[in-house]
Amino acid sequence: MSQMTRTETGLDAIAAMFARAKAENRAAFLPYYPIGFPGYDDSLAAIEAMAAEDVDGFEIGMPFSDPLADGPTVQAATQKALENGITVSRCLDAVRELRARGVRQPMLMMGYLNPILSYGIDRFAHDAHAAGADGLIIPDLPPEEGAIVAAACAREGLGLVFFLAPTSSDERVALVARQATGFIYVVSLTGVTGARDHLPEYLTQFIHRLRAHAGDVPLVLGFGISTPEQAQRLHGLVDGFIAGSAMVKAGAAGTDAVRELARSLRRAR
Repeated sequence: MSQMTRTETGLDAIAAMFARAKAENRAAFLPYYPIGFPGYDDSLAAIEAMAAEDVDGFEIGMPFSDPLADGPTVQAATQKALENGITVSRCLDAVRELRARGVRQPMLMMGYLNPILSYGIDRFAHDAHAAGADGLIIPDLPPEEGAIVAAACAREGLGLVFFLAPTSSDERVALVARQATGFIYVVSLTGVTGARDHLPEYLTQFIHRLRAHAGDVPLVLGFGISTPEQAQRLHGLVDGFIAGSAMVKAGAAGTDAVRELARSLRRAR
């Protein structure tokens, strides 16, 4: 199990995560994994195994029937999780159980807006904090319409992450930089999630443009990262990176495969 102790929660835990990675001269690694894939117990075992490999934090996937930002790998996994009876409440149960098992890394609930609206925004923020979550990532929540969710997160000390893509205007970059708390999720390419053979050539220029507007807000790159070589390319460019589809593919092969992939990505420099 990771040697980190859970002395901070919420935004403080997220900030401490980035500070630790920076002190070690590397980008923080935050794997995505959906609750309920291939089964509920399997998903907890996978996350627990990754925690033992000292990954820096987690995106905890909450399955949804219409995941617009997700590619075929994650879509298939979350559909399987829905068939397994996974709900928002069950995802919160999972975080609570993982904390009870000793997982200390920051956990951000990654899910779409409709299930959160159905659950109740204020109630969800309260229950997520009580379960041990540290922030929310909602792909289909535009910053222009995020005030109610932002207020609920602020009351609970949770981070609220917004997205930027290569197509984002300078005005939108500035808006997200003002509103995002915890970090900004940087989409490496246009399109949906999924492992790619290569990251786009324009990535460095894109990140530099974001830095000019985002200031000190941490930048975490996602969409398309699947290999240690790709992670190494991000050294010195971003504050963190996310791997999702690759972790899900590994999850289909079992916990040992998840552990091995997490180990290789965590140690990439």
